[in-house]
Amino acid sequence: MTRFKYRVRQYSAQLLAPYTRLRAKHPLFTFIIGRMGAMVTMLFVLGLAVFFLMSLTPGDIVDNYVRSQMLMTQDFRQADNIYTEEAIAQMRARLGLDQPFYVQYARWLRQVLVERDLGRTMISRAPVLFLIRDRMINSLILNLISLFFLTIISFALGIYFSSKVGTRVDIVATFVALFLHAFPGILLLILLQLFASASGLFPITAYPPFPFSEDPVGFSFSYLYHIFLPLLGAFLGGIGGTMRMIRATMLDQLGQPYITSIRSRGVSERRIYFAHAFRNTLNPYITSSANLFASLFSGSLILEIIFSYPGIGRLMYEAVRQEDINLVLTNIMFISFLVLLGMIVADILLAIVDPRIRYGKA
Repeated sequence: MTRFKYRVRQYSAQLLAPYTRLRAKHPLFTFIIGRMGAMVTMLFVLGLAVFFLMSLTPGDIVDNYVRSQMLMTQDFRQADNIYTEEAIAQMRARLGLDQPFYVQYARWLRQVLVERDLGRTMISRAPVLFLIRDRMINSLILNLISLFFLTIISFALGIYFSSKVGTRVDIVATFVALFLHAFPGILLLILLQLFASASGLFPITAYPPFPFSEDPVGFSFSYLYHIFLPLLGAFLGGIGGTMRMIRATMLDQLGQPYITSIRSRGVSERRIYFAHAFRNTLNPYITSSANLFASLFSGSLILEIIFSYPGIGRLMYEAVRQEDINLVLTNIMFISFLVLLGMIVADILLAIVDPRIRYGKA
């Protein structure tokens, strides 16, 4: 038995030797590959869980989907009574919905990976990929712009108010940040919508009324004008918590012994703030940036509905309301993919900005 275990370990070491050498030579690259593998595994388990939960739901969603498919089938449309139990059971079997959830999931995976087809919507019968492609890009652009301005302004305000700790300015800023953090986001967006409607200074919709291909330059300026209020709502909703986190991290770093040692050498406060303390505030923000990006996507659901923005969040809301199985599943997988990808990017950025972090090395 001992000899058998030794041989197993020896064969395992030989099989993993290329990976071990690659990990020793390129630790960050192998870390990224490992995280990508973990992301694929988590997405696979998530999709399986979604199909399992769908199999536990009452039969209304599936029955509605079956009936919509029957209306698209010539044989059933010509029948006198297409909604008989036998006809529904026959169509359910034809669509494979009478099979276990893991069989349905395997068929859906094959359809996505091999045929590159995400299916069709239940109501409009349009291809799912056609519907989500433009909306996906719209939501990404909106949330990336929000994340960019939120990051820049949060760091600027957080560093500034950390230098004013204990003053009246700091007390007022802390109160405003707590107020914005506790203020309901949906109410803020509704108030901004009412302001736009009453003042006429801004459009009540968040998207230009003409396509990009018609006038690219005019569309760009019109787009920025239309999304100003939605961006303001997303910014005000996130600035409170983010600024307080950066301010608290800066104050924690300024109280560290290495800062006292640097000050004793006569280094200027500007250099202490930006060359030493600032770099160490990046770590917690980068770690939480994936969750911040996910929260922006979650909040954009309400934003897109209120301001009629053609994004993935609004499409998700319409899909849930219409009980569209394929559209809901695709949206869930897409948003989960973005969150997991954001976590991988955050880990890579941590290794770049912090020389103490070296993945794969002891």
